[in-house]
Amino acid sequence: MVDAVALGSGLVGEFVINELTKLGYHVHVIDLKIPDLIKNNTNVTYQEGDVFELLSQMPQAGIALNMLPGRIGEQVRTILIEGGKNVVDLAFTEQDPSQHQKLAKENSSTLIWDVGIAPGLSNMIIKKEFEEDNKILSATIKVGGNPQSPDDTWSYMAPFSPSDVIEEYTRPARILVDGEAKIVPALTEKHLIEVDGFGKMEAFLTDGLRSLLVANLSKNMKEYTVRWPGHITKWIELAGELTEDELLDAWKFDKQRDEFTWMEIAMHYAEKSVTWIVSDTGKDGFSSMARSTGLVTIACFIELMNQSNHQSTLSSSGIYSPEDLDTEAINRIIEFVKSNGVFIQRIVK
Repeated sequence: MVDAVALGSGLVGEFVINELTKLGYHVHVIDLKIPDLIKNNTNVTYQEGDVFELLSQMPQAGIALNMLPGRIGEQVRTILIEGGKNVVDLAFTEQDPSQHQKLAKENSSTLIWDVGIAPGLSNMIIKKEFEEDNKILSATIKVGGNPQSPDDTWSYMAPFSPSDVIEEYTRPARILVDGEAKIVPALTEKHLIEVDGFGKMEAFLTDGLRSLLVANLSKNMKEYTVRWPGHITKWIELAGELTEDELLDAWKFDKQRDEFTWMEIAMHYAEKSVTWIVSDTGKDGFSSMARSTGLVTIACFIELMNQSNHQSTLSSSGIYSPEDLDTEAINRIIEFVKSNGVFIQRIVK
């Protein structure tokens, strides 16, 4: 039996698969097209082709990793749950996986979703602070993966599925105001921010809170995506004139170009503020977003693999969001990400 079945081997999936095999796990990969780096890995077996045609043939495994684009991630999710699989789920879907809670219980499936940097690590950090002091008046997440310097076109390249980026820009944003979830147009509240080491960038609202909307960690929460100035204005002006294929080509990821991922999580209390900074610039040929996202995915995989070794949230079947994890598990995940070279700093003022 293999340790994991990985569905998807894109920029993030390739990193996750590579790192899992370095940790000694045997991974079976299913995707339409699989990178040669993965095919040539001696700890990997694979099936190349349509995921839905191959799912019924996949080998038995301890855990399935759903790392497919959001548009097909939900369809795969239900199949895995019905099959009684334990799932680490990175697919950024509009659908909330918690709707499958009853199905997961019935099939003895455990699924943890949104296991990336944001949503994912951001949720865990806010939960960690809440456990220390639950009087968080407001929490704001600002996050983005971008080239290290702007250019005269889009000043952007998609570090994960470009189709998911398009949905991020078009899906209305949900925010929390005085404990009430409000729906506002995506890309609003655009404003300049200072990103240490890179200068002025723009932040704008996107629909990234997801499970945090009902987590009761703070009554006021927002998430902003961060891009170079001019990028989102260009999108607003040209989006209706460009086909999705043209956008995917314009945003194609260039592994030769220096890039970085940066996140700020700011929590405000009556008499103090706590800010976490997470940043990475890539390593060993893998992008910063692949690393900062994928390391969280891997750490969650390890938690699910080791669920029998300690009394953790994941010991019972069901659907779990990142903030559902207990503090000990969250601490292990943060430490794992830090130990692999991602910069994480906590600032109290």
